[in-house]
Amino acid sequence: MTELLSVGILFTFTAIIFVLIKWGNMQLVGVTPVRTLTFIAILFTSGLDVGLIMFPLTEFAGYADLAASPEYAFSNPLAIEFGYWGFLIWGFYFLTCFYFVAIEPKVKFFEIPVIKFINNVVIIGTCAFTAYLLLTNLPWYLPQVGDGETVVTSFYLIVFAVIAAAVYSSTSLRFVRTLSLSSTWMFLGLIVIMWFGAFTGENGSVSDFTATISLIGNYFGNIHQFVLPLNDYHEFYLFWWFAWSIMIGQFTSRFVGGLKTWQVLGAMLVFPSIPIATWFAVLYYYHLNALDTSGFFSIAMAVVGILFVVNSLDSLIRLYTDNLNLTVQRVGKAKYIAGNLVAMVLLTLLFKFDFLQIQWIGALVIGLFFCCLAYILITSFTTVRNINSSPEENEVDFSKIDMAR
Repeated sequence: MTELLSVGILFTFTAIIFVLIKWGNMQLVGVTPVRTLTFIAILFTSGLDVGLIMFPLTEFAGYADLAASPEYAFSNPLAIEFGYWGFLIWGFYFLTCFYFVAIEPKVKFFEIPVIKFINNVVIIGTCAFTAYLLLTNLPWYLPQVGDGETVVTSFYLIVFAVIAAAVYSSTSLRFVRTLSLSSTWMFLGLIVIMWFGAFTGENGSVSDFTATISLIGNYFGNIHQFVLPLNDYHEFYLFWWFAWSIMIGQFTSRFVGGLKTWQVLGAMLVFPSIPIATWFAVLYYYHLNALDTSGFFSIAMAVVGILFVVNSLDSLIRLYTDNLNLTVQRVGKAKYIAGNLVAMVLLTLLFKFDFLQIQWIGALVIGLFFCCLAYILITSFTTVRNINSSPEENEVDFSKIDMAR
């Protein structure tokens, strides 16, 4: 599937350039616009999951092992970690967000029954993968709960509680702003706490932090290296980003609050990358100096990771239930909660037992990209060419979020 992935990536970045050239100064307004700070918080917390918190400390050593992975020799482990999570890769989300704000209302490609079905398969499957990642990474961060290696009953109970909390919070759109902002502030608080733990007292200094985070600069000097897959592991990450891209675009598009197209791209590339870079630099310093992260730090990371999962699952569950018309208003809160809880738990177990892989879902999304392009060229080329604004009914009214159900 490497060839499919490579073609999908090249198409995506070509489409981004085309969008900027043709619609770069067009104002984008979603159906439930929010202020820019809230939009960025929703984007950041919905567009990332537990992997941001829990993967880096387990990955730095692998990126440094050039004997096993000589393809990483062009850069350092911190820059490679950032390349897998930051900056350029957020362009995937920009493209789909723009599409669902400006183009989909005219084209209605995702209202075609078979496309709607595939789209919801993608969303539901990626929801379950997010819960699966939490389940498999908790033992590493909470060895005090188990033996630090195997998944025990306690971890299953934690993941069940997280899924239940996300399902409940998805019953009302009004929870989105509070959940996103609180997740963002808790993540920033975690960075500050661990920064002080690493760079104050006997552990280090501000100059050590400056020297560490400057290593990320190597990413920008080698940004072209991260476009196409470096190896199978990078391929896994890229498929993962594709799997998320359509649904995050659908979800975040409703909250765009009047920014121009180029501003949305800038916001998506820059603002999430700043805390990601800072967080990774702090963790990399812990890794390089073998600083202890057990106890309070590991619990704090697990708590923030869990909150990220609740946030991500909340937005995705709401998205597919809206698409399938299985809303609280239609089926009732009790049936809504029970049905989504059972579905998420069962699908999480399918990932656990290797019946599903995120690469398959990412490949489906790439297929949707090309089908959408073909559909536009065949049926809606003139319509899309003449687009010069967001739908007229979308107004910059920040009070809409308070009235949403």
